[in-house]
Amino acid sequence: MSVPLPPAIELQGISKSFGPVHANRDISIKVMPGTIHGIIGENGAGKSTLMSILYGFYRADSGQILINGKPVDINDSQAAISAGIGMVFQHFKLVENFTVLENVILGAEDGLFLRPSLAKARKQLIDLSREYELQVDPDAVVEDIGVGMQQRVEILKALYRKAEILILDEPTGVLTPAEADHLFRILANLRREGKTVILITHKLREIMEITDEVSVMRRGEMVTTVQTAQTNPTELAELMVGRKVLLRVEKTPAQPGAPLLEIENLNVYDSKGVHRVKDLSLTVHAGEIVGIAGIAGNGQSELLEVLGGYRAAASGTLRVNGRDLDITGTKSNGKTRRADGIAHVPEDRHREGLILDFRAWENVAFGYQDDARFQKNAILMDNAAIMADCDAKMAQYDVRPPNKMLEARNFSGGNQQKLVIAREIERNPDVLLIGQPTRGVDIGAIEFIHQQVVALRDKGKAVLLVSVELDEIMSLSDRIAVMFDGQMMGERDSATTNENELGLLMAGMTAGEAA
Repeated sequence: MSVPLPPAIELQGISKSFGPVHANRDISIKVMPGTIHGIIGENGAGKSTLMSILYGFYRADSGQILINGKPVDINDSQAAISAGIGMVFQHFKLVENFTVLENVILGAEDGLFLRPSLAKARKQLIDLSREYELQVDPDAVVEDIGVGMQQRVEILKALYRKAEILILDEPTGVLTPAEADHLFRILANLRREGKTVILITHKLREIMEITDEVSVMRRGEMVTTVQTAQTNPTELAELMVGRKVLLRVEKTPAQPGAPLLEIENLNVYDSKGVHRVKDLSLTVHAGEIVGIAGIAGNGQSELLEVLGGYRAAASGTLRVNGRDLDITGTKSNGKTRRADGIAHVPEDRHREGLILDFRAWENVAFGYQDDARFQKNAILMDNAAIMADCDAKMAQYDVRPPNKMLEARNFSGGNQQKLVIAREIERNPDVLLIGQPTRGVDIGAIEFIHQQVVALRDKGKAVLLVSVELDEIMSLSDRIAVMFDGQMMGERDSATTNENELGLLMAGMTAGEAA
């Protein structure tokens, strides 16, 4: 009779606090070898803290880690690597001006001389690429390859270091649907070869599609671990949030009114002279949400930047409420756009939506600090009024923790996004530009954000939505426009189109060819 294998990973009674905040409370979990184990939970549930303890970034206040049944002391990432653990972070840890090969061996060189290390690593890299369907050019410079390829480099780094256990933190947050599907094939190959994979995600479709078991965390505690085949998305969502959650967007049919946002023959070039938006025309009416679908990098970001006043266009026309606006950048910026009735939730909340080192109350005033109700006199701002405004927004948008004095970087991604959305929507704009509204946001916050966007539409406002999440585009939009290579490929009614039709347009087929 064969002896059953011990768990590849066993965490016993792990607890971790940061001051008064209990990030992990007495967490125990077993991950069996040769399986894909999902860990889900809302932002701030403690998932990343737990994995950071396993990878040696943090030390637990109490508890024990066992690898293959044996207790181990993981006091830093080097100890984790020595124990056979590799981690692929949500934000990649790559040197952008190094080649793929140089990134893979960085920190794992053999001996004093680099040339033999590179030669040895090249052969291993080619073998690993072939074995796990991780094909990538070893001589490509990282900054010249897409995010999907960069993620493969991170996985190769871990495998090159002999990782038997691989942790992936929100791995599809920056991937297209096709790249995500390829990642799942890679993970299936890893499982087939006996590797153990821990997948941290908030996307229930991914959990149901690829995992063998799933553990649910809520507010720093482990709620349950179940076989994936014996659960469903509705049950998991309720376990994550602690209440019933709608997994679809509930909205009445749109009642479009007059045109509020009109774009005609817009052309945009980037700093290198590349033509990013090509002769694009689009109209968004009062009382409707128009979603722009497309694979990231096809001009959507540049379009939002021009509309938001952050980038100049070469030619074209932009009108809001029938009034022509400047697109050259000489008379326009984010401030003038806000005065013209445009609010903007940018795609990258860290770089463009927040100043992470500033407190919550300061962030909710950014861009609107000149409002009369925030002014004490011609010189000073009324900080008390701004703080009161922040308190009200935090309560209305259920920002956790409701602490206006907390720096923005100390909120989870979903609560950071709520701060940005509250700041923009509560100014009652005529037009809302919203990019990647739920990127890195948990399921409970997604439901809330979608409700706020629909509520704005129902007030007769125009909403232009950009998202790489096709499910989000199809469920939230009333009308869908598809961009490819800077061009508008066609428009579809969200009620009558499907993923296949939109996918063909996203791949560059004309509307006629797609039909």
